[in-house]
Amino acid sequence: MKKLTLYKLLVFNLLMCFGAIGQSEKIVCVGAHPDDPETGMGGTLAKYIAEGHDVYIIYLTTGEAGIANLSHKKAATIRKKEAECANEVLGTKSIFLGQIDGQTIYTPKWENKLNEILRKINPDIVYTHWPVDSHRDHQIASLLTYQNWLKMDKHFDMYYFEVCTDYQTMGFKPTDYVDITAYQEIKKAAVDCHTSQKPEEIYHDPHCNHFGMMKKRGEEMGVSAAEAFIRLY
Repeated sequence: MKKLTLYKLLVFNLLMCFGAIGQSEKIVCVGAHPDDPETGMGGTLAKYIAEGHDVYIIYLTTGEAGIANLSHKKAATIRKKEAECANEVLGTKSIFLGQIDGQTIYTPKWENKLNEILRKINPDIVYTHWPVDSHRDHQIASLLTYQNWLKMDKHFDMYYFEVCTDYQTMGFKPTDYVDITAYQEIKKAAVDCHTSQKPEEIYHDPHCNHFGMMKKRGEEMGVSAAEAFIRLY
């Protein structure tokens, strides 16, 4: 609890020092599994919170298939707690849509279920997975979000984030960058909550290497660390 408190204080102090920038907005990130939003754009989410915005993470699944040798029920219980830990670190609100890890589907029913949540939140900006991705669950999360962007008459700005670039996310050519230099530690703390997913491998594994991704995007932006996005126009 001490660790979480320190990061909450850091976010609070940043907010007090810099203040909310402009009018408070509602931000949504739709990810396939617990840990996807945190690894892909945890620094950006933390920055939104520090600026005084309301931020929601919608998880398509609860990561049921993500822990070897455990039943879906036991794995989901563990991964939901890990996601709640990460949301506490970031200051975000979590929502679980209810699909099953590895068995995600696109149907009008699930499109409508996500639509109900989005209409209730009424977001200004929504982020989701880049659709050209090797993981089917990422593709489904992306498609459900995109169809709701159309269904809601493009009411919100929509951006795609990247995970495990060139291993899962393919052909990603950023249109926008966010400087997360001041939020690297908060992002890392949120990712570290997902202990069942071996966070050090997420950060330094040659396939994922999110630490390397942050540094590469930072170099492209001219800062120490950044996260990159593609805006849907």
